[in-house]
Amino acid sequence: MAELWIVRHGATAWSESGRHTSTTEVALEPEGEEQARDLGKRLNPADFDLVLSSPRERTRMTAELAGFSSPEIDADLAEWDYGDYEGITTAEIRKTVPDWTIFGSPTPGGEAAADVAARADAVIKRVIGRAIVFTHGHFGRVLTARWLGLPAEAGRYFDLKTATINVLSYEREQPVLLRWNA
Repeated sequence: MAELWIVRHGATAWSESGRHTSTTEVALEPEGEEQARDLGKRLNPADFDLVLSSPRERTRMTAELAGFSSPEIDADLAEWDYGDYEGITTAEIRKTVPDWTIFGSPTPGGEAAADVAARADAVIKRVIGRAIVFTHGHFGRVLTARWLGLPAEAGRYFDLKTATINVLSYEREQPVLLRWNA
């Protein structure tokens, strides 16, 4: 049966401060680089039939430092496009839009949850054998929700830490979550 391994990129200044980061290129912090190298101690590229990465530098660098020197770049793995909220924290957004959340509120100039779900579904269709993807926090959460047959908004229930290994698979025909934030 298929397995989907999700790896979120290592720490960046913006991920550490809670700033929404989709299209902005933000480099890994030294801590993020070390996190990525540590991933390489637990992952073997030869164990995977498909290796994909978001086009963003932080994900490609995480893959490279973890030992995956040439992942296939897949634009569908890019982070949720935050539009006008790029670079802004949730606390700052809530000053003008109380109770705002990426999973239940509009993102002016950005993507709707349905658009992110469609990209996640496209990635899932590509999974063969054991696949690993290097991606982002919110997108990884939506990808998990969609794997489990849930709406994109259910991604709110899957907090995804930087530089972690997360495994989705099947128990018989039922999609399941095998490992989270390891």
